[in-house]
Amino acid sequence: MASGTERSGTGEWGNVSLRPMVEDDLGPVLAIERALFPEDAWTEGMFRNELAGRSSRHYLVAEEDGKVVGYAGLFAHRRAADVQTIAVRSGLWGRGVGTTLLAALLEEAERRGCGEVYLDVRADNDRAQRLYQRFGFERIGVRRGYYEQAGVDAVVMRRTRASGSEKRG
Repeated sequence: MASGTERSGTGEWGNVSLRPMVEDDLGPVLAIERALFPEDAWTEGMFRNELAGRSSRHYLVAEEDGKVVGYAGLFAHRRAADVQTIAVRSGLWGRGVGTTLLAALLEEAERRGCGEVYLDVRADNDRAQRLYQRFGFERIGVRRGYYEQAGVDAVVMRRTRASGSEKRG
């Protein structure tokens, strides 16, 4: 997905569209962030800093009926990218919103010429790990106690162009 373009689709979850995140989105984004990650939620300042780095960052929101229901962010530098965050309101889990967000981030990484994409995911988040594996991510390590407040490890995953054949479903 090229920067500044929008994407929309209809699935079993209704009409969801993706667009670039702007500062006016931070209210609903922070509400989702705090609901999903109460122990280690990003702050408004963290999101503002990410949005300020437009040349190396790509942040999106997913909207349904004009309401923000998810978001995702990518950091791309030279030939590698890192999925910084991806979140979907819990009431929409399993309906393809996260898949759509991740696909858009990976398209952007490809557009920027990134041959590898990395991410950290909570070791206890099996749903997210399965999603990432469907997109060709492989487990390459563990960061012990990475999520300090919760006492949870992070699984480090990597996707290379060679392993990047996505399997939806």
